[in-house]
Amino acid sequence: MYYNLLQQKFNKHTKLPLMRAVFIILVSLILFSCQQKTAMQNITTYAFRLKPGQDLKTEIQKLVNEKQIKAGWIATCAGSLTKYNIRFANQPNGSIDSGHFEIVSLTGTVSVNGSHIHISISDSTGKTIGGHLIEGCTIYTTAEIVILSSNELVFKREKDGTTEWEELQVEELKNKE
Repeated sequence: MYYNLLQQKFNKHTKLPLMRAVFIILVSLILFSCQQKTAMQNITTYAFRLKPGQDLKTEIQKLVNEKQIKAGWIATCAGSLTKYNIRFANQPNGSIDSGHFEIVSLTGTVSVNGSHIHISISDSTGKTIGGHLIEGCTIYTTAEIVILSSNELVFKREKDGTTEWEELQVEELKNKE
């Protein structure tokens, strides 16, 4: 009984400082993990909509050229196609089909120096396919696209000997401060 009484007193007096210490540590971790440090300060957003009949890749590259985007990436896209032209993995040519397809993903890098975009689409049964976006993807109802770009980088496409393709080369521009 005396042991239980001692243990209760000990627990009563040690629980509060221990709980305070744990609380302070947890709050500190949360606060420090919420701090965001952005390496790129100058991000520009381009949000636009493509309409029925427009070509997805052609219109994206047209915007990139008009806005002189040197280092951009596709943040999001929601839309639909009536025709696709996609080059599947390790294939020399694109595959073409028509119907009604949802754009479930569009991702890639864009630049006046060359773009590399992948697309995933699904049909009315939910079957999903994807690969390299090629000219010939016709918008059905809409394509709502957001492209982000940085003026602190330049994307280029050059052969570097690692593959037979022109691959992404990233050049970091010096700050003008």
